Amino acid sequence: MKRGAIFDMDGTLFDTEKLYRRAWLDVAVEFGEEKNFELPTAISGTNIGEESHKVIRKFYPNIDAEAYLARVLVEVRAAAEKNLELMAGVEEILNFFKSAGVVMAVASSAPVAVIEKNLTRANLRNFFKALVGGDKVNHGKPAPDIFLLAAEELNLAPGDCYIFEDSFNGIRAAHLSGGAAIMIPDTVQPTDEIKKICAAIFPNLNEARLAIERGEI
Repeated sequence: MKRGAIFDMDGTLFDTEKLYRRAWLDVAVEFGEEKNFELPTAISGTNIGEESHKVIRKFYPNIDAEAYLARVLVEVRAAAEKNLELMAGVEEILNFFKSAGVVMAVASSAPVAVIEKNLTRANLRNFFKALVGGDKVNHGKPAPDIFLLAAEELNLAPGDCYIFEDSFNGIRAAHLSGGAAIMIPDTVQPTDEIKKICAAIFPNLNEARLAIERGEI
């Protein structure tokens, strides 16, 4: 078993990707544009800020990308305040790793303050030794920086870490970091490209936990 585990937040620990997906589409209409159903997948996992702005401009050249992103974040955070649900198997895998002495981190494109707030609300904060947000790295996913920093803060080599992700950009970043990229698909299913760079793919974190217990990954 590896000595570290790094988790993405949205769509991996918390069932929030559906909130983002809805907001990306609904806010586009507010801004006078048609819904583009490719945008949520393309932007999932990118850092909040200039990297997200670039993706938005690609799909909506005439939109004020900064204002659009800000409005999306307001919508998502308001929805999460009302109902922040855990993904299946979260508590089980966290307790399993804790019992096994595996140190854990969260590495999310969201700012550290948002990660801290969500984990505290869900009573999960004490499971994690390190929190790395998109505001702590210069290059967001699909660059590997966020996972490299998370491994460093765990005092481990990336190759000694499981990395759990749901997004394509997250899996690309995990693979480039040298960690074991494990995909738990949420709103999108892996393409052939993504399948090739995953160490494993499971329908939920509980299935991943069982496979790790059996020594399969």
